[in-house]
Amino acid sequence: MTTDKILVTGGTGQVGKHLQEILPTATYLSSSDCDLRNKEEVYDLFKTLKPTTVIHLAAKVGGISENIQKPADYFTDNIQMNTNLVEVSKDMGVNQFIALLSTCIFPDSLPKDHYPMKEQMMHLGPPTATNFSYGYAKRCMAVHIDAVNRQYGTRFQYLIPSNLYGPYDKYNERSHFVGALLKKIKDAKESGKKEIVLMGDGTPLRQFTYAGDLAHVIKMCFDSGIRENFNVTTNENLSIKEIAELALKVCEADLKIIWTGEMSGQARKDVSGYWLSRSFPTFQFTRLEEGLKKTWDVLTKTTANV
Repeated sequence: MTTDKILVTGGTGQVGKHLQEILPTATYLSSSDCDLRNKEEVYDLFKTLKPTTVIHLAAKVGGISENIQKPADYFTDNIQMNTNLVEVSKDMGVNQFIALLSTCIFPDSLPKDHYPMKEQMMHLGPPTATNFSYGYAKRCMAVHIDAVNRQYGTRFQYLIPSNLYGPYDKYNERSHFVGALLKKIKDAKESGKKEIVLMGDGTPLRQFTYAGDLAHVIKMCFDSGIRENFNVTTNENLSIKEIAELALKVCEADLKIIWTGEMSGQARKDVSGYWLSRSFPTFQFTRLEEGLKKTWDVLTKTTANV
């Protein structure tokens, strides 16, 4: 009986760290281990490790301002990494390939009857302008994987998670919304401030997925051999204002929120979790309030020990 050799790129990111807890036998790569933009380095890595399964989590990510300022960098770096991983995995006979996309791949806006968006709707229009290059790079990986499967008979797959959050986020200007929000609340409480300032008007609707849940879905795909492409999301579709107010409650913070003004970002980008529920009907997502509490507890405990 052959033993699976699992290679995880982006292994030190928030999903990778959760995956380490439930899939400890895998090899986890960080950006310092291999330049995934360099195809020869990727080939050398695969020749050394001989992986049978590849879980591709690595990506160049950043905030909205950096995406706007450096769209070519975000497109090129992600295209090169994704193309190299798919091509080398195909050439080296990798049996199972699981890639992470993002709901940034979906169109900026669609008619109301198209929501929640199904996986195939990613091609119905361009991504939002604020991170169109990142969105297109991720969308191109979906096309690449589909093309390789059709031509070579592989069964590579991709998962499309909604906005991620969790205790392993980066609590700085590069963090996701929830990480940045909790850091603002923590700083305000510690400094004695009575308010926090948030961008926009709080009306956009968002789904948030606890990063540990995504790690479990990845492991379930690995364990079960299910190779479908599907969204990974909860059914909770809340406004940014509702999420911020829930965070204040969880953090026991008596703070006023000052909204800067007009709506920022997409009005909504909710996606359907139908195919995930068909594949894993008993799987239960972490409720947002519970996930926020877990994240807040780790943030306050970690920084208290620094």
